[in-house]
Amino acid sequence: MKKILVIEDEPNIRELVLYNLKTNGYDGIAAEDGIMGITMVHRENPDLILLDLMLPEKSGYEICRELRAEGDDTPIIMVTAKTEEIDKVMGLECGADDYISKPFGIRELMARIKAVLRRYEVTSDTEGDKDTVLAVADLNINVERHEVSVGGILVELTFKEFELLRYLAENRGRVFTRDQLLNNVWGIDYAGETRTVDVHIRHLRQKLSEAGDNEQFIETIRGKGYKMK
Repeated sequence: MKKILVIEDEPNIRELVLYNLKTNGYDGIAAEDGIMGITMVHRENPDLILLDLMLPEKSGYEICRELRAEGDDTPIIMVTAKTEEIDKVMGLECGADDYISKPFGIRELMARIKAVLRRYEVTSDTEGDKDTVLAVADLNINVERHEVSVGGILVELTFKEFELLRYLAENRGRVFTRDQLLNNVWGIDYAGETRTVDVHIRHLRQKLSEAGDNEQFIETIRGKGYKMK
């Protein structure tokens, strides 16, 4: 049974979500403020976090940023009353995987949860004893170990950053539109915005550059999308 942590300060919403998580076969646990929330993440190791942005003690932005800085790639769905695009972008830049605005329908929320969890299911089966390594110049992507290095220097990536880089490397030289990347990397049922792709590409470029990527492996094709050189 998947464990889902709900970090939400509004009691009515918190109880409604917990009730529906239980009826849909999930183990729902909850925290009512940011400090309690980050504590429960470390103690309970949830499979997914429903994270309200406007929380007492510690904001959802701070929690998301802190977890990603620790290397915690637990999937996060931001839940907030804010609907401005800048708020969505800030949530994505902090490392959130999806975004849903209040008021939301329970059926939509459950569909988002199911989709995000499905995207994070990574098979541990490997063929043979040898790891699959995708190499592009001095960029190496170890598929089985989920490790990326540039010139021997390891690069810490989130789960979705790794999947995006891997997909581009597996299709080196091919140009993909933002919609194509959303469909193939996030899943065809992903309900987010194409802005998500831009945010993740920017993070990838920054992290690879800091590790010594002077070639800028990921190219922007004006008016079309992105490709791996």
